[in-house]
Amino acid sequence: MNLSPGHLAETQTRETNRPVRPTTRRPPVIPYVTQRVGEEAAPDNLVLLPSRGEARGGKKYRLFYADEDARLDRDLRQVLWARVSFNPYDQRHHPTGDPEWKLMHPFRQRLTMEALRCQICMASARTPLGTVFLAGAHDYDHREPPLLTNQPPVCPKHVRTATALCAHLRTDPVVFLATSAPLYGVLGTLYGLVDGQVRVVTQPKDPLPYGHPNLPTFLASQLVRRMARFRVLTVPQVLRELEELPG
Repeated sequence: MNLSPGHLAETQTRETNRPVRPTTRRPPVIPYVTQRVGEEAAPDNLVLLPSRGEARGGKKYRLFYADEDARLDRDLRQVLWARVSFNPYDQRHHPTGDPEWKLMHPFRQRLTMEALRCQICMASARTPLGTVFLAGAHDYDHREPPLLTNQPPVCPKHVRTATALCAHLRTDPVVFLATSAPLYGVLGTLYGLVDGQVRVVTQPKDPLPYGHPNLPTFLASQLVRRMARFRVLTVPQVLRELEELPG
């Protein structure tokens, strides 16, 4: 099924803030994407500035940070992203600090999704068979493409780890082995001018697809991919197929 901005309702997605959850008080593995205690939202210094051209009913605006660094603050499609601070990183280049299990760090979620890297360890999640995305047994009403996901993929080494850490995935997890999962859009917050001040207008439940007219005044917090071609497998099935790969 072809997807256009006007047909968002035809595509299912599950927008969540759950990379994984612990099975013990101090789990041996904390996913790279998990936000840590001490990593806080940056001060709000957003500004709306007129952009070139006129729109019906008035000027068009674009959202900026007053001290913006486009290398970090905007994604590959030039959408502005929410800022969250960074704790120091350890010798493995992983963040330190106690995990905030219900949250994914916006920058690290974006990084793993853009590059298709494992949400646990940041290794490449690409395999000759496709890229592994995990979901709960009841996350989708149907399992036909296309489907949307904001959950970063996992590498073969950490498929079982992810299912063990996340309570949502422990009972009959679903594996989507995707051979086509292009970037789709972003989840986040829409801003506008209210009485001359930059204010939140709405937080859409569904992601805005790239190309949407509201993206110039949107602050993204999670990147979404569109799984356009995939096979549905169980965890044992996908691990068996990956183990059978030569080399």
